[in-house]
Amino acid sequence: MNLLTRNLLILTTLILVSIWAKPVIADDTNTQTNTSGSNTNITGGYESTTTNNNDGQTNTTTSTTTNSTTSNGAGIPPPSANSPSYSSMSQDVCSMGVSGSISTGVVGFSGGKHVIDENCERIKLAKVLQDFGMKVASVAVLCQDARVHAAMQSAGTPCPFNGKIGAEAQALWDKYPELRPDYEEHLAKLEVIERVDAELLAQQLKEAEEEAERVATEEAKQAELEALRKAEEEAKLNEEVIIHIDPDPVVVDRD
Repeated sequence: MNLLTRNLLILTTLILVSIWAKPVIADDTNTQTNTSGSNTNITGGYESTTTNNNDGQTNTTTSTTTNSTTSNGAGIPPPSANSPSYSSMSQDVCSMGVSGSISTGVVGFSGGKHVIDENCERIKLAKVLQDFGMKVASVAVLCQDARVHAAMQSAGTPCPFNGKIGAEAQALWDKYPELRPDYEEHLAKLEVIERVDAELLAQQLKEAEEEAERVATEEAKQAELEALRKAEEEAKLNEEVIIHIDPDPVVVDRD
């Protein structure tokens, strides 16, 4: 169990205790409790009556006083919990302070810690490598960020892979896509690309089938028209052929 989990568990326990706790209220009258010589709770209603009889007239005055004294801090809420102050201590340190506090009627709790800014560290490391002339290493450090890796991929300049750059690096990234820092986003993009390509392919197949059907219908119509044309030509030729037969026989002189 790490420190943050333990602190959250303690904080949750304290909040539950403060919610379930019930205040103790003294309900007795004209009582005094002494503990080690100090008064912890004095409550009471005191009544006094004075009667004056002057010249046959009676005046009665009644005075009621209620005192409630609480000592030893009972019933007083605790002071508010203040969050501790954290600073990075230096402009060259990629960390920031995070603190918080919570206060209830029973208990208050506060805490804080430093958080490392990995993006800030990555930028500083890349700048130092660039100053040393290690340009490929500097780009490789930045490529550990999923956003930079995706941007380099979109720009057509893939991130280095085991000393390979350019097309060779791209071939290795395609071979081992699980090593990409943006692997989950890469899978989501591939699903979109595959879905769109499948839809386009289905549309192209449908259009090809419709075109083939149209061509077949056109060819059938042309064949039918051609058959009708040939039939009309044959019928016309048959009408133009006339056979003449002479009813009178021709006598040939044999002599």
